[in-house]
Amino acid sequence: MSAPSRPKPPVPPIPAVARLLFLSRWLQLPLYAGLIVALGVYVVHFWMELFDLVRAAMGSHLALQHLLEGQAAGQAAELGPQPTRLGETTIMLVALSLIDVVMIANLLIMVIVGGYETFVSRTYLEQHPDHPEWLSHVNASVLKVKLAMAIIGISSIHLLRTFINADAYSVKALVAQTAIHITFLVSALAVAWTDRVMTRTIHMGEEHEAASP
Repeated sequence: MSAPSRPKPPVPPIPAVARLLFLSRWLQLPLYAGLIVALGVYVVHFWMELFDLVRAAMGSHLALQHLLEGQAAGQAAELGPQPTRLGETTIMLVALSLIDVVMIANLLIMVIVGGYETFVSRTYLEQHPDHPEWLSHVNASVLKVKLAMAIIGISSIHLLRTFINADAYSVKALVAQTAIHITFLVSALAVAWTDRVMTRTIHMGEEHEAASP
């Protein structure tokens, strides 16, 4: 004969102020919608630049000029003598620009999906076949570390583009960009180390509570 189950304690009512404060999280929804619009703009920019690259490879001088002007504007570099044909350096710079757009798009997706899941509402995507692995254990600390790593990757692409086209920059600009990248790297390491210390402290506290009589 099975033992009678204990009645569940009554759930205390949630105060109206607490409900109002918790509902305020939905004010973030327009912000995430704006990031989706920004992601769409990046998609359009990606295809426009890729279209110019294909046209320049087919001999279009106007498309080549668009690419050169875009590279100079994107990195605040001097145009200098413009080549009359699509060279390896220009192709590499455009390819890095496209990779940069993809990495920023990945960062936006991480912020949109992870931020919504963490701070607004559950997405209930656990049974979806395309459910991302990182979303199953995302929280505010993990999201900060992943964002820091993504920013370092984007900064690395920018720095590589600068070094490839180093002749268009002054020594001061090169040193400044390198110092900024190192600052991003140190900041990301500090965030990861802080998260590790906090996680270890929480686990030690849980083990101590479990061991206590």
